[in-house]
Amino acid sequence: MRVSHIFLLSFILLFCFSNLFGGQERPRVREFGIKIGVLPPGPLNAITDVSGVKVGQLTLIKGESIRTGVTAICPHGGNIYQEKVPAAIYVGNGYGKLTGISQVNELGNIETPIILTNTLSVPVAAEALIEYTLAQPENEKVGSVNPIVGETNDGWLNDIRQRVITREDVIEALKKAASGPVEEGAVGAGTGTICFGYKGGIGTASRKLPEALGGYTIGVLVQTNHGGILQINGFQVGVRLGKYYLQNILTNDSPGSCMVIVATDAPLSSRNLKRLAKRALLGIVRTGGFYSNGSG
Repeated sequence: MRVSHIFLLSFILLFCFSNLFGGQERPRVREFGIKIGVLPPGPLNAITDVSGVKVGQLTLIKGESIRTGVTAICPHGGNIYQEKVPAAIYVGNGYGKLTGISQVNELGNIETPIILTNTLSVPVAAEALIEYTLAQPENEKVGSVNPIVGETNDGWLNDIRQRVITREDVIEALKKAASGPVEEGAVGAGTGTICFGYKGGIGTASRKLPEALGGYTIGVLVQTNHGGILQINGFQVGVRLGKYYLQNILTNDSPGSCMVIVATDAPLSSRNLKRLAKRALLGIVRTGGFYSNGSG
């Protein structure tokens, strides 16, 4: 069965925890006995639980000023241009620099992998994605490519004006794309991001529907970069720890963004994929997120 995908541009955080465990492998929230929702996760509790989906990441850390990277999501392991994937994009708040949206809205599919990076690296990432696509076998006569590149602004922790991301970095992330566990936290496009006043990053999760509802899998990957009042399973962690939006509103506004990628093996049309994408915003709200003028 062909895998359907949603690409969702939105604002705020979905899943993200700061690194409190030094060099040790960080436990995930379920390892603390906290179960979010009532549906069971897939085996990996990751977007890669959707069959065929692959994720690759490239992290750049240089000196004291560079904290950025690239995250690549491939809907399947074949030639995506030749085997296009049903897709939809929903924009929660449009202060963003996402590429490729008009063609996806028009045709209801994507023809390249999805790249996430920082705001000022969108052009070079799009160029690399075009180069990657043109180089694929059977694409020798391709003369039009619609690269899908999303972003958040990591300029607080990263000297974004240096624009250190190169085409080679993007290609490397694509080459690293693999199924299996997905590294989370300060990696790839999440290396320099912030959320809820803490360290942001890349997060992922999945849920499996019961067989009575089709037994389909839904997987999510997020690039988090925003403020708000952190809530975990309904508990207002941000209030308890004294870190939340409006606490210092006169001196510390909290704009920001979140990219949400949703993948599913359910046989949905692009219209219904967009309906599903809209509902992904409810997950952001459940974590205490909000929208501001600068959300993208």
